[in-house]
Amino acid sequence: MQKDVTDHYEGLLADHYGWMFGVSALEKANEQRELLQRLEVTGGKLAVDLGAGSGFQSMALADLGFERVLALDTSAKLLRELQSNCGDRRVEAVEADMIDVAQHVAPATADAAVCMGDTLTHLPTRDQVSRLFASVARTLREHGRFVITYRDLTAELGGVDRFIPVRSTPDKIMTCFLEFTPDVVRVHDLIHVRDGTSWKLLKSAYPKLRLSVHDIRQELEVAGFHVYTQDTVRGLSILAAQRIRA
Repeated sequence: MQKDVTDHYEGLLADHYGWMFGVSALEKANEQRELLQRLEVTGGKLAVDLGAGSGFQSMALADLGFERVLALDTSAKLLRELQSNCGDRRVEAVEADMIDVAQHVAPATADAAVCMGDTLTHLPTRDQVSRLFASVARTLREHGRFVITYRDLTAELGGVDRFIPVRSTPDKIMTCFLEFTPDVVRVHDLIHVRDGTSWKLLKSAYPKLRLSVHDIRQELEVAGFHVYTQDTVRGLSILAAQRIRA
């Protein structure tokens, strides 16, 4: 993961991450569980949550019946929140870059892996996407499932459309501003927090890769996956794949 992505989360976004969604962690986990069930992820011995954040997918995987869930993320703050959210579920939190998944999972031992919530675009280059898919393929058993959700940012926005309202409450307002370049979108997170009778502006920025769904499908096939479901829900592209060869 890029240093500026990690710094962005540790310096700003992690402190507001749960609030940003506007629902409880359990509600979000139940939503993710229902999505994974629709994508035929139904349980097993080991599942891997790549870029686990505060644990929505890890909770969902545990609730689907996986005996063990390995949650990887570079944010120590979010992993502490994940552990609190997961309670007594069998989830192991590891502070690590998801690109190094093969260092934490033995070959052909995982039944499922997920990389959800736009985490994929946090990788620094397209080559790293290819490397990640190859590593995930090595860790999965034959016919193991791999689920990706992310935002396809290849369609460029212009003018005021680049300002995206995220959420507002009486004491906090969050807006994103998107700055497009050929390969990445620089996401500027602007968070106004009420401080007594005045407002304080918190701000930080980080890059996201512009990845088309067509290109991601091709990369998955090269890595030895068969994509069996492709969909778009509330702006998130969804790809579900199965490992078909070593």
